[in-house]
Amino acid sequence: MGADTVSGPLVIDLGYDRGEPITYDRPGGRALPSWLVPSVVVAMMLFGLTASGPPPPPLLSALTRVELGSGDPYLVTGTGQLIVQSTGRLTSYDLATGAPQWQVSQQIPVYRLRSGDGLLLLRPWGAGSTEPGTTAVSLSTGAQHWHNTRSVISFEGTGLVFSVEGVRSQSSGTGRRVERTVEALDPVAGRARWRVEVPSTAVLLSVPGPPGETARMLMVRDDLTAQLYDGRTGALLAERKVPAANYDPDNPLVAGEVILLRHPGPSGIELSAFDPATLRPLWTGAIGSTGEVQPCGALACLSGLDGVRAIDPATGDLRWHRPGWRSIETIGERLIAYADGPGSPTALVDPETGRVLVDLTGWRPLGGTAVGGEVLVTREVGADPRTMVAVAAPRQSRPRVLAALPAGTGECQSAPERLICRSMYGELVVWAYRSETA
Repeated sequence: MGADTVSGPLVIDLGYDRGEPITYDRPGGRALPSWLVPSVVVAMMLFGLTASGPPPPPLLSALTRVELGSGDPYLVTGTGQLIVQSTGRLTSYDLATGAPQWQVSQQIPVYRLRSGDGLLLLRPWGAGSTEPGTTAVSLSTGAQHWHNTRSVISFEGTGLVFSVEGVRSQSSGTGRRVERTVEALDPVAGRARWRVEVPSTAVLLSVPGPPGETARMLMVRDDLTAQLYDGRTGALLAERKVPAANYDPDNPLVAGEVILLRHPGPSGIELSAFDPATLRPLWTGAIGSTGEVQPCGALACLSGLDGVRAIDPATGDLRWHRPGWRSIETIGERLIAYADGPGSPTALVDPETGRVLVDLTGWRPLGGTAVGGEVLVTREVGADPRTMVAVAAPRQSRPRVLAALPAGTGECQSAPERLICRSMYGELVVWAYRSETA
């Protein structure tokens, strides 16, 4: 088993039915005068003779097909790799070429693949209350680095890796809400660098350190104590009592390098900001009917019944407000605005100003990353629906249609100039597409 490189590109002729909204149609023009028709025909023939050459490559073509069962996990990494576990093997493919990079035996079924700082973290299925542990594998070679008997969480790009005991609850699942002991691990050797005891339960998140220094770990305990630790040494840098809140994986959060905590206050729900180096309070303000607070670029976006507001996290000052929007989503470097929830995207947005860059009405964005801030989008067209794929780029007012996907294709995500989708025929297909800048 492995990857079969397609011998020739799959070219899909869309004709005139490209699946675009009818508002994209060009307005009709007047017919040419009869005396001008022969001249135009001759000019077109001459142009065809002088401009003839090989046809351009297709906008979307199948690059690699990998055998993959419906329950087999896969992962697209930030290093340009596709990691697949199937039939007792773990395989890495180069997304640039589709070629296999390495393959190792992996007989234990894994339900989740995660990556961070050069490692692939394997979390196998556990039996009942048995803790299955976590195995760390090198992303570059597939060699096993170490195994930890507990759950391991990492924060991408920070070098912070922790061995924890997760707490299961309706609000937080497993992972960031922890109990008992937290151990900071050496990512390469897997040895414990330092540890912290948790009196009851707590949530963890990473906080950026000063330029050139290791990120910090923030622990917010359910006894209303926030503690900031040096990520390298475990030294306690700051400690402060914080307001009572529903601490969960999204609260508190870091936006624009400021710590934000949503909590009840005297006049309703409030938002408080804290300095990331000292935990010193910066400001507190009422946020009314806000249902969600999220990072959006260097700002923080507050979504609720009164629309989406973007504030400066350091001061609380309002930067922009869009009453017609209800929620936002960050995909790669881009912000997607929704009018009535996740099923109705409105636009690709500049997070700094709230300005609409691309109208996405009728399209659904795909998760992942793309080139130069592009976002791949899809839409269903026709009575017997086909799935159209397009590229939304900040320099274009509407999505640029690529092609229609074959029937039975779904669960897609994007990578730079790549589209990765499951097929109903037991395959994972990597499609190559040409970006606007290609």
